[in-house]
Amino acid sequence: MRNLLAVGALLALGCGGGNACAANPAPQEIAHPPGRFVSVNGTRLWVETEGSGEPLIVLVGGPANSHVSLHPAFSALSDRFQVIYYDYRGRGRSDGPTAADEITFAGDVDDLEALRQALGLPRIHIYGFSYGGLVAQAYALAHPDRVGRLVLANTLHSAKMWKLNHDNINLELQRQYPEVWEQIQALRANGARSSDPEMQRLFAAHGPLIRWYNPDRASRLRKESGSVNKALYWEFVGHDIDFDIGGEVAKLPDFRPRLHELQMPTLILAGRFDRALYPQLQMDFKRYCPQARFVMLERSGSYGHVEEPETVIPLVREFLTAP
Repeated sequence: MRNLLAVGALLALGCGGGNACAANPAPQEIAHPPGRFVSVNGTRLWVETEGSGEPLIVLVGGPANSHVSLHPAFSALSDRFQVIYYDYRGRGRSDGPTAADEITFAGDVDDLEALRQALGLPRIHIYGFSYGGLVAQAYALAHPDRVGRLVLANTLHSAKMWKLNHDNINLELQRQYPEVWEQIQALRANGARSSDPEMQRLFAAHGPLIRWYNPDRASRLRKESGSVNKALYWEFVGHDIDFDIGGEVAKLPDFRPRLHELQMPTLILAGRFDRALYPQLQMDFKRYCPQARFVMLERSGSYGHVEEPETVIPLVREFLTAP
C-alpha cells in the first residue's frame, strides 16, 4: 500500500537529524525527470533518471522524505552522468508497508544494493546527503567494490552525533528564541513529546535560523504534497526525538571506527553555518577519514546543494571526473 501518512515539512526535507513537523508547505511546480517503478526486495521503489554516462545515485536526507529536495541542483551533472534519484521504500511515491515500523535503516541499505542490481549497474558513484550519507557509509563499507566514488554531504556518523545535533538545536533555540523555549518547557512539564502538534509548531520557528546561512534561501528548498511520511518519521526517530533519540536512530552504528576503511575516492562536504550538524561535529569525519578530501562550505548551512550550488556542483563534477 502507499505511504501511511505523507505530509510535507520544511525541516525534515533535507536533514537526517532535524525536526519533521514544520508547517505544511504549499505545493510547488517541480520538473521531475522521467520516472518508473523498479521492483526490489518485495516492494517497488520510485526511480527517476536523467542524463547518460557513469551512474551517480543521489541519496536524499531525512529518514522519511521523498527525493524532491534534490531537484533541481543535480540536473547540472546530467550532461556527463546518469543521475539517478529514488524514494526509499515507504517514502514519496515508492510503495509503503502495512506498518511504519517495518522500515529500517538496514533495509534502506539493502534496498540500495537491490536497486543497483535491478538497474544492471556494475558500479555506482554515490552522493549521500544527511540521512542519505548514513546509508551511503553503510553501503560503501558493505560493498566497496561496487562504489566508484563517494560523496558524503552534511551528514552524520552515529546515533551519538544525531543526539548532539538536537542538543545544539535546543541550545540555539534557548538563546535566540527564549520565549518559544519557555513554551516548549511548559508543554514538556505537562507531558508533551516532540510528536505533539503544538510542540511541532513551536520547534518549526527556528528552522531558518538553524538550517541556513541565509534564511531567505529557505524558499529555494523544493517541496510538494507527499514530501514527508510523518507517521514513519516518528516511528523511525522516536516520538521525543528533540530530547531523546529512539526508533531506528537509536540503533544506528557508529561508523567512525571504520571510516578509514573507505578506500574509494571520497569527498566530504560540511556547512560552516549548519547549527544542527555543526562544524565541530563534522571535523570527526576529517579525523576518522583522513584519506578523504574534506571541504567546508563557507556560505552554506545544512543544504549546501540548495544554498551554494555554484560551489557544490562544480566541486562534485571535478571530484567525479578526476583521473
